[in-house]
Amino acid sequence: MSLIQEFKAFAVRGNVMDMAVGIIIGAAFGKVVSSFVGNVIMPPLGLLIGGVDFSDLAVVLREAQGELEAVTLGYGAFIQSVVDFLIIAAAIFVAVKVMNNLKRKEQEAPSAPPAPSTEEVLLTDIRDLLRQQANK
Repeated sequence: MSLIQEFKAFAVRGNVMDMAVGIIIGAAFGKVVSSFVGNVIMPPLGLLIGGVDFSDLAVVLREAQGELEAVTLGYGAFIQSVVDFLIIAAAIFVAVKVMNNLKRKEQEAPSAPPAPSTEEVLLTDIRDLLRQQANK
C-alpha cells in the first residue's frame, strides 16, 4: 500500500473526522471563553479588588535602560489564563458528565430482542407446515 493510499484510508475514517471537528470547535470555544473571561469576568473582579486591571499586573524584574526594554513578570495575564482554564475545564466536565449519564441510561434501558433472520423465519414456517401435515 502506498503512503498516499495509507494516509487516505487513515484520514477518511470516522474517528479522525470526529477528532478534527472537535479540535476546530474546541479552538473556537477557547476563544469565546477567553473573551468572556477577559471582558466580562475579570473587569468586575478587578473592580472588587480595588480597580485593578489584571492584564496590567506584573512584577518589574529590570527597569528599562536606554534602548533595552523593561523585563516584567506578568502574573496578571497568568491569573487570567488560569481562570480561562477553569471555565473550560468545568464546561468539559459538565459535557462529559451529561454524555456519561446518557450512555448509562441507554445501557440500562432494555433493548428489544433482535428480529429473527430470514433463515429462522423460513425454518419456523417449515416446522409449522410439518406440524400441520402430521396432525391431519
